[in-house]
Amino acid sequence: MADSQQAAFDPAKYKNAQREQWNKDGAAWRRWNPALDRWYGEVTRLMLDQAGLQPGHRVLDIAAGAGEPSVSAAARVGPGGHVLATDISEGIIELARQVADEHGLGHIIETRAMDGEKPDLPDASFDAVICRLGLMYMPHPVAALGEWRRVLKPGGRVAVVVFSTPERNDWGAVPVSIIRRRAQLPAPLPGQPGPFSLGAPGVLDGAFRQAGFAAPEVHTVSIPGRMSSTAEYVQLAREAFGAFNAMMATLPAQERESVWDEVEGAMRSYESSAGGFVVPGECLVGVATR
Repeated sequence: MADSQQAAFDPAKYKNAQREQWNKDGAAWRRWNPALDRWYGEVTRLMLDQAGLQPGHRVLDIAAGAGEPSVSAAARVGPGGHVLATDISEGIIELARQVADEHGLGHIIETRAMDGEKPDLPDASFDAVICRLGLMYMPHPVAALGEWRRVLKPGGRVAVVVFSTPERNDWGAVPVSIIRRRAQLPAPLPGQPGPFSLGAPGVLDGAFRQAGFAAPEVHTVSIPGRMSSTAEYVQLAREAFGAFNAMMATLPAQERESVWDEVEGAMRSYESSAGGFVVPGECLVGVATR
């Protein structure tokens, strides 16, 4: 049974689905940027610190989304630097271009639709590669890291952020468990891409080593999600977390509404009158030098 399930996973089909989903949900992700930046702000700053960004550096941002962390990277490299923001979704990378222009950073940030596993870029052309919450969704993370190593200059650094384990990320694990049960989805196979696919101990640093990096470092960062209420969190999840909607794609509309009602009921345990809505989350920041 496992062999037939493994054969059923088609990386090309999966990537096309990811592209379509983000073309659809990219505008919502941009609308929620202020809340997402608050949520991921600390881990983003640590990633950029670990990448060692300096004025004048050339930076490649993989899975850049709707403009962040490219904007923060551009502020660090300054007018003499360059940030190439890339994403598999043509729609969301167009939003990143708009965000760059709104921040007056269009002269620093260039945007390009590109498969993060196969960057069509010259060897040794960047001082740093960054990827926030993208690597774990790639079917071939070791191959991706190998390509990112290829485009780094000698001494250049790659820094990535991924989620750790489901047990440390109730913000996602609780809804996913409900959706899997209601949609009758099987558990993901080992090695299959997903939010927690690189989170177990030793997996991320092992991927770095397999890709040719000699001494990767992995740092653990708590990222609790803080919202005004459960309802606000569910609205964010419904509009901006495309993976949740993709998992329910085969369900009728009325059933999807019922699933979201169940998710909201389960997530209410993280809301209190004193502190609003606070749900546990945890990320890993992996960094290595070419």
